[in-house]
Formats: sequence, structure tokens, C-alpha cells
Amino acid sequence: MMAIKFPAGYLRSTMTKLKFLVSLWMQENPYQRCHAAAAEEAGRRLGIDVKILYAKNDPMTQVEQLLSAIQGPPSSRPDGIICAPVGTTLTQVARQAAAAGIGWVLLNRDGDYLEQLRSEYSTPSFCVAVDQEHIGTLQAQQFSALLPEGGMVLYILGPQGNMASQRRLNAMQTAKAANIQVRTIPANWSEQGGYKAITSWLQVSSSVKAPVGLVAGQNDDIALGARKAFQELPHGIDRERWINLPFIGVDCCPGAGEEWIRKGLLTASVVNPPSAGVAVEMLAHALEMKTQPAEYTRLAPQSYPSIEKLQGMARGSLV
Repeated sequence: MMAIKFPAGYLRSTMTKLKFLVSLWMQENPYQRCHAAAAEEAGRRLGIDVKILYAKNDPMTQVEQLLSAIQGPPSSRPDGIICAPVGTTLTQVARQAAAAGIGWVLLNRDGDYLEQLRSEYSTPSFCVAVDQEHIGTLQAQQFSALLPEGGMVLYILGPQGNMASQRRLNAMQTAKAANIQVRTIPANWSEQGGYKAITSWLQVSSSVKAPVGLVAGQNDDIALGARKAFQELPHGIDRERWINLPFIGVDCCPGAGEEWIRKGLLTASVVNPPSAGVAVEMLAHALEMKTQPAEYTRLAPQSYPSIEKLQGMARGSLV
């Protein structure tokens, strides 16, 4: 069995106020702002100093920000880092954090190095993530609820190679009903990404006549961007048909997806609970009690509105 290393500075006075650094993608993304708000609320409630850093959606910027915090003077180092990786899962950065006595938490991204890190260091290292497969399954259920007679779904993906995007896609394809056909389009996580994906797709002359019954994005921003692209079609039957289709997404953040549903811009979403608040609570408890939490904690998403309400909406539209 590998001996556990106790890095210098790990055993901290319980009288010292904990300091956590939360590293997120970019401030423009509503879901990342939900992470920030949840982390700050947990910090205020628990008396923890929470600092939010946005990496401007750039992996190198994120690495530089994190290494600067880890390699700074001991008095200024955070007690824990909670990170939503922009690119890779930051294996070497995580090892440097653990070696410096800094707790390490991944948000919504599995890290295959966590088991080894936990065996070598006593600093807490773990992952808090939303069940991405469940999100894909819920979207498949929403398709059937809104298209009870079946039909075609235009499904706009997150970035190629992104683990969350792929897991949602795989689970949706497994769970969807046989009478639902899905056509996929690549994009990224932004509203502009959804807009560009549809604008490009519409350049194929046959696309505008495609018998699509529902437009789904892998997040709310993508879905809203897609809707805006269809709104720019010339006025006529095709434009009206497209903008009157159900548009659905994922995240359902206050002030964004939740508000867009209220305004009728989206029909439904999947509540993607921000895991940063839970991560702050778990890391604080682990540092106080000098324990190692479970390697993975999964949070459950839910449909909004519920699948039952969506079925009722679809029945009402058929009356």
C-alpha cells in the first residue's frame, strides 16, 4: 500500500478562516454564473472566504490563474480549489495543489487521476457532478411528451469531444422512443454557437423544409440562439412554422433559461443544479473533520416543467 504524504501546511488552525478559490469558464455563461452564486452563498453561510476567477473560456488562462494561486506565498494560498475545467481535467495542476496542502474539487468532470491522488495525499480530492446521463434521458422523455405522435428533433450539441455533451447525447439516443428521429448539429455552449449552427445549417436549401417537430439544444443558450436564427428567416409560412415549434434546452438558470420559459421563448428545460455550492460545503466539512469525502458525488437533474405537465401541454395543443 502506498504511504500517504502529509504535505507541509496541511494541518491548519481551526481558528483560521478558510479560503476557497472557485475557477470557472467564463462570466458570460449563465450556468457558470449559477455556480458562482451557489459557491458565494455557501461561503457566506459557512463563514468561508470564496474567491471567483473566470478563465475567459481559455484553458491556458485557467492553468496560469490556478498555478499563480498554488505557487504563491503560503499565507496567500487558498485552502481549497473548486474547478470547472475549461479543457482537460488539469491532472498536473491538481497534483501541485495536493502537494501544497490545497484541497481539490472537480465540478461536472470526472478525473481519472483522483483515485491515485487520494491514495498519495491526505488533502481532500473529489468530484461533484450532475448526472449527465440523466439529463440526456430527461431530454428524450421531453421529446416524447411534446411529440406524442413521434417526429423529427433537431438536436444541437455542445462542443465536440466534451464529455458532458457526449454523455447527454448517448443517453438521449438510448432512451428516446422509436418514433422519434434525431438530426444532430455541432455547436458550442453559447447562444452565439447555437445561432451560428442554425445559420450555417439553413444555407443548405433543403433544410428549411425539413419536417422538424422540435428543436433541442444541449443547453438553454444554444436553444435560444437557434430560435434567434430562425426568427431571421424571411417572413412567411416557413418562418412562422419554425418559430412556433417547441424549443427546449438544459440548465434552467434564474434570469436565463427559467426566464425564457416564462416569456415563452423556450418551452422546457432540464434543471442542471449548480454543483459548486455542494462542493464548498463538502470541502469545508472535509477540511474541518480531516476526512476524505466520497470520490464522486452525483446530483440529480429534473425536467422543468415536469414531464406530466409537458404531456398535458401537448394534449392541449392537439385538441
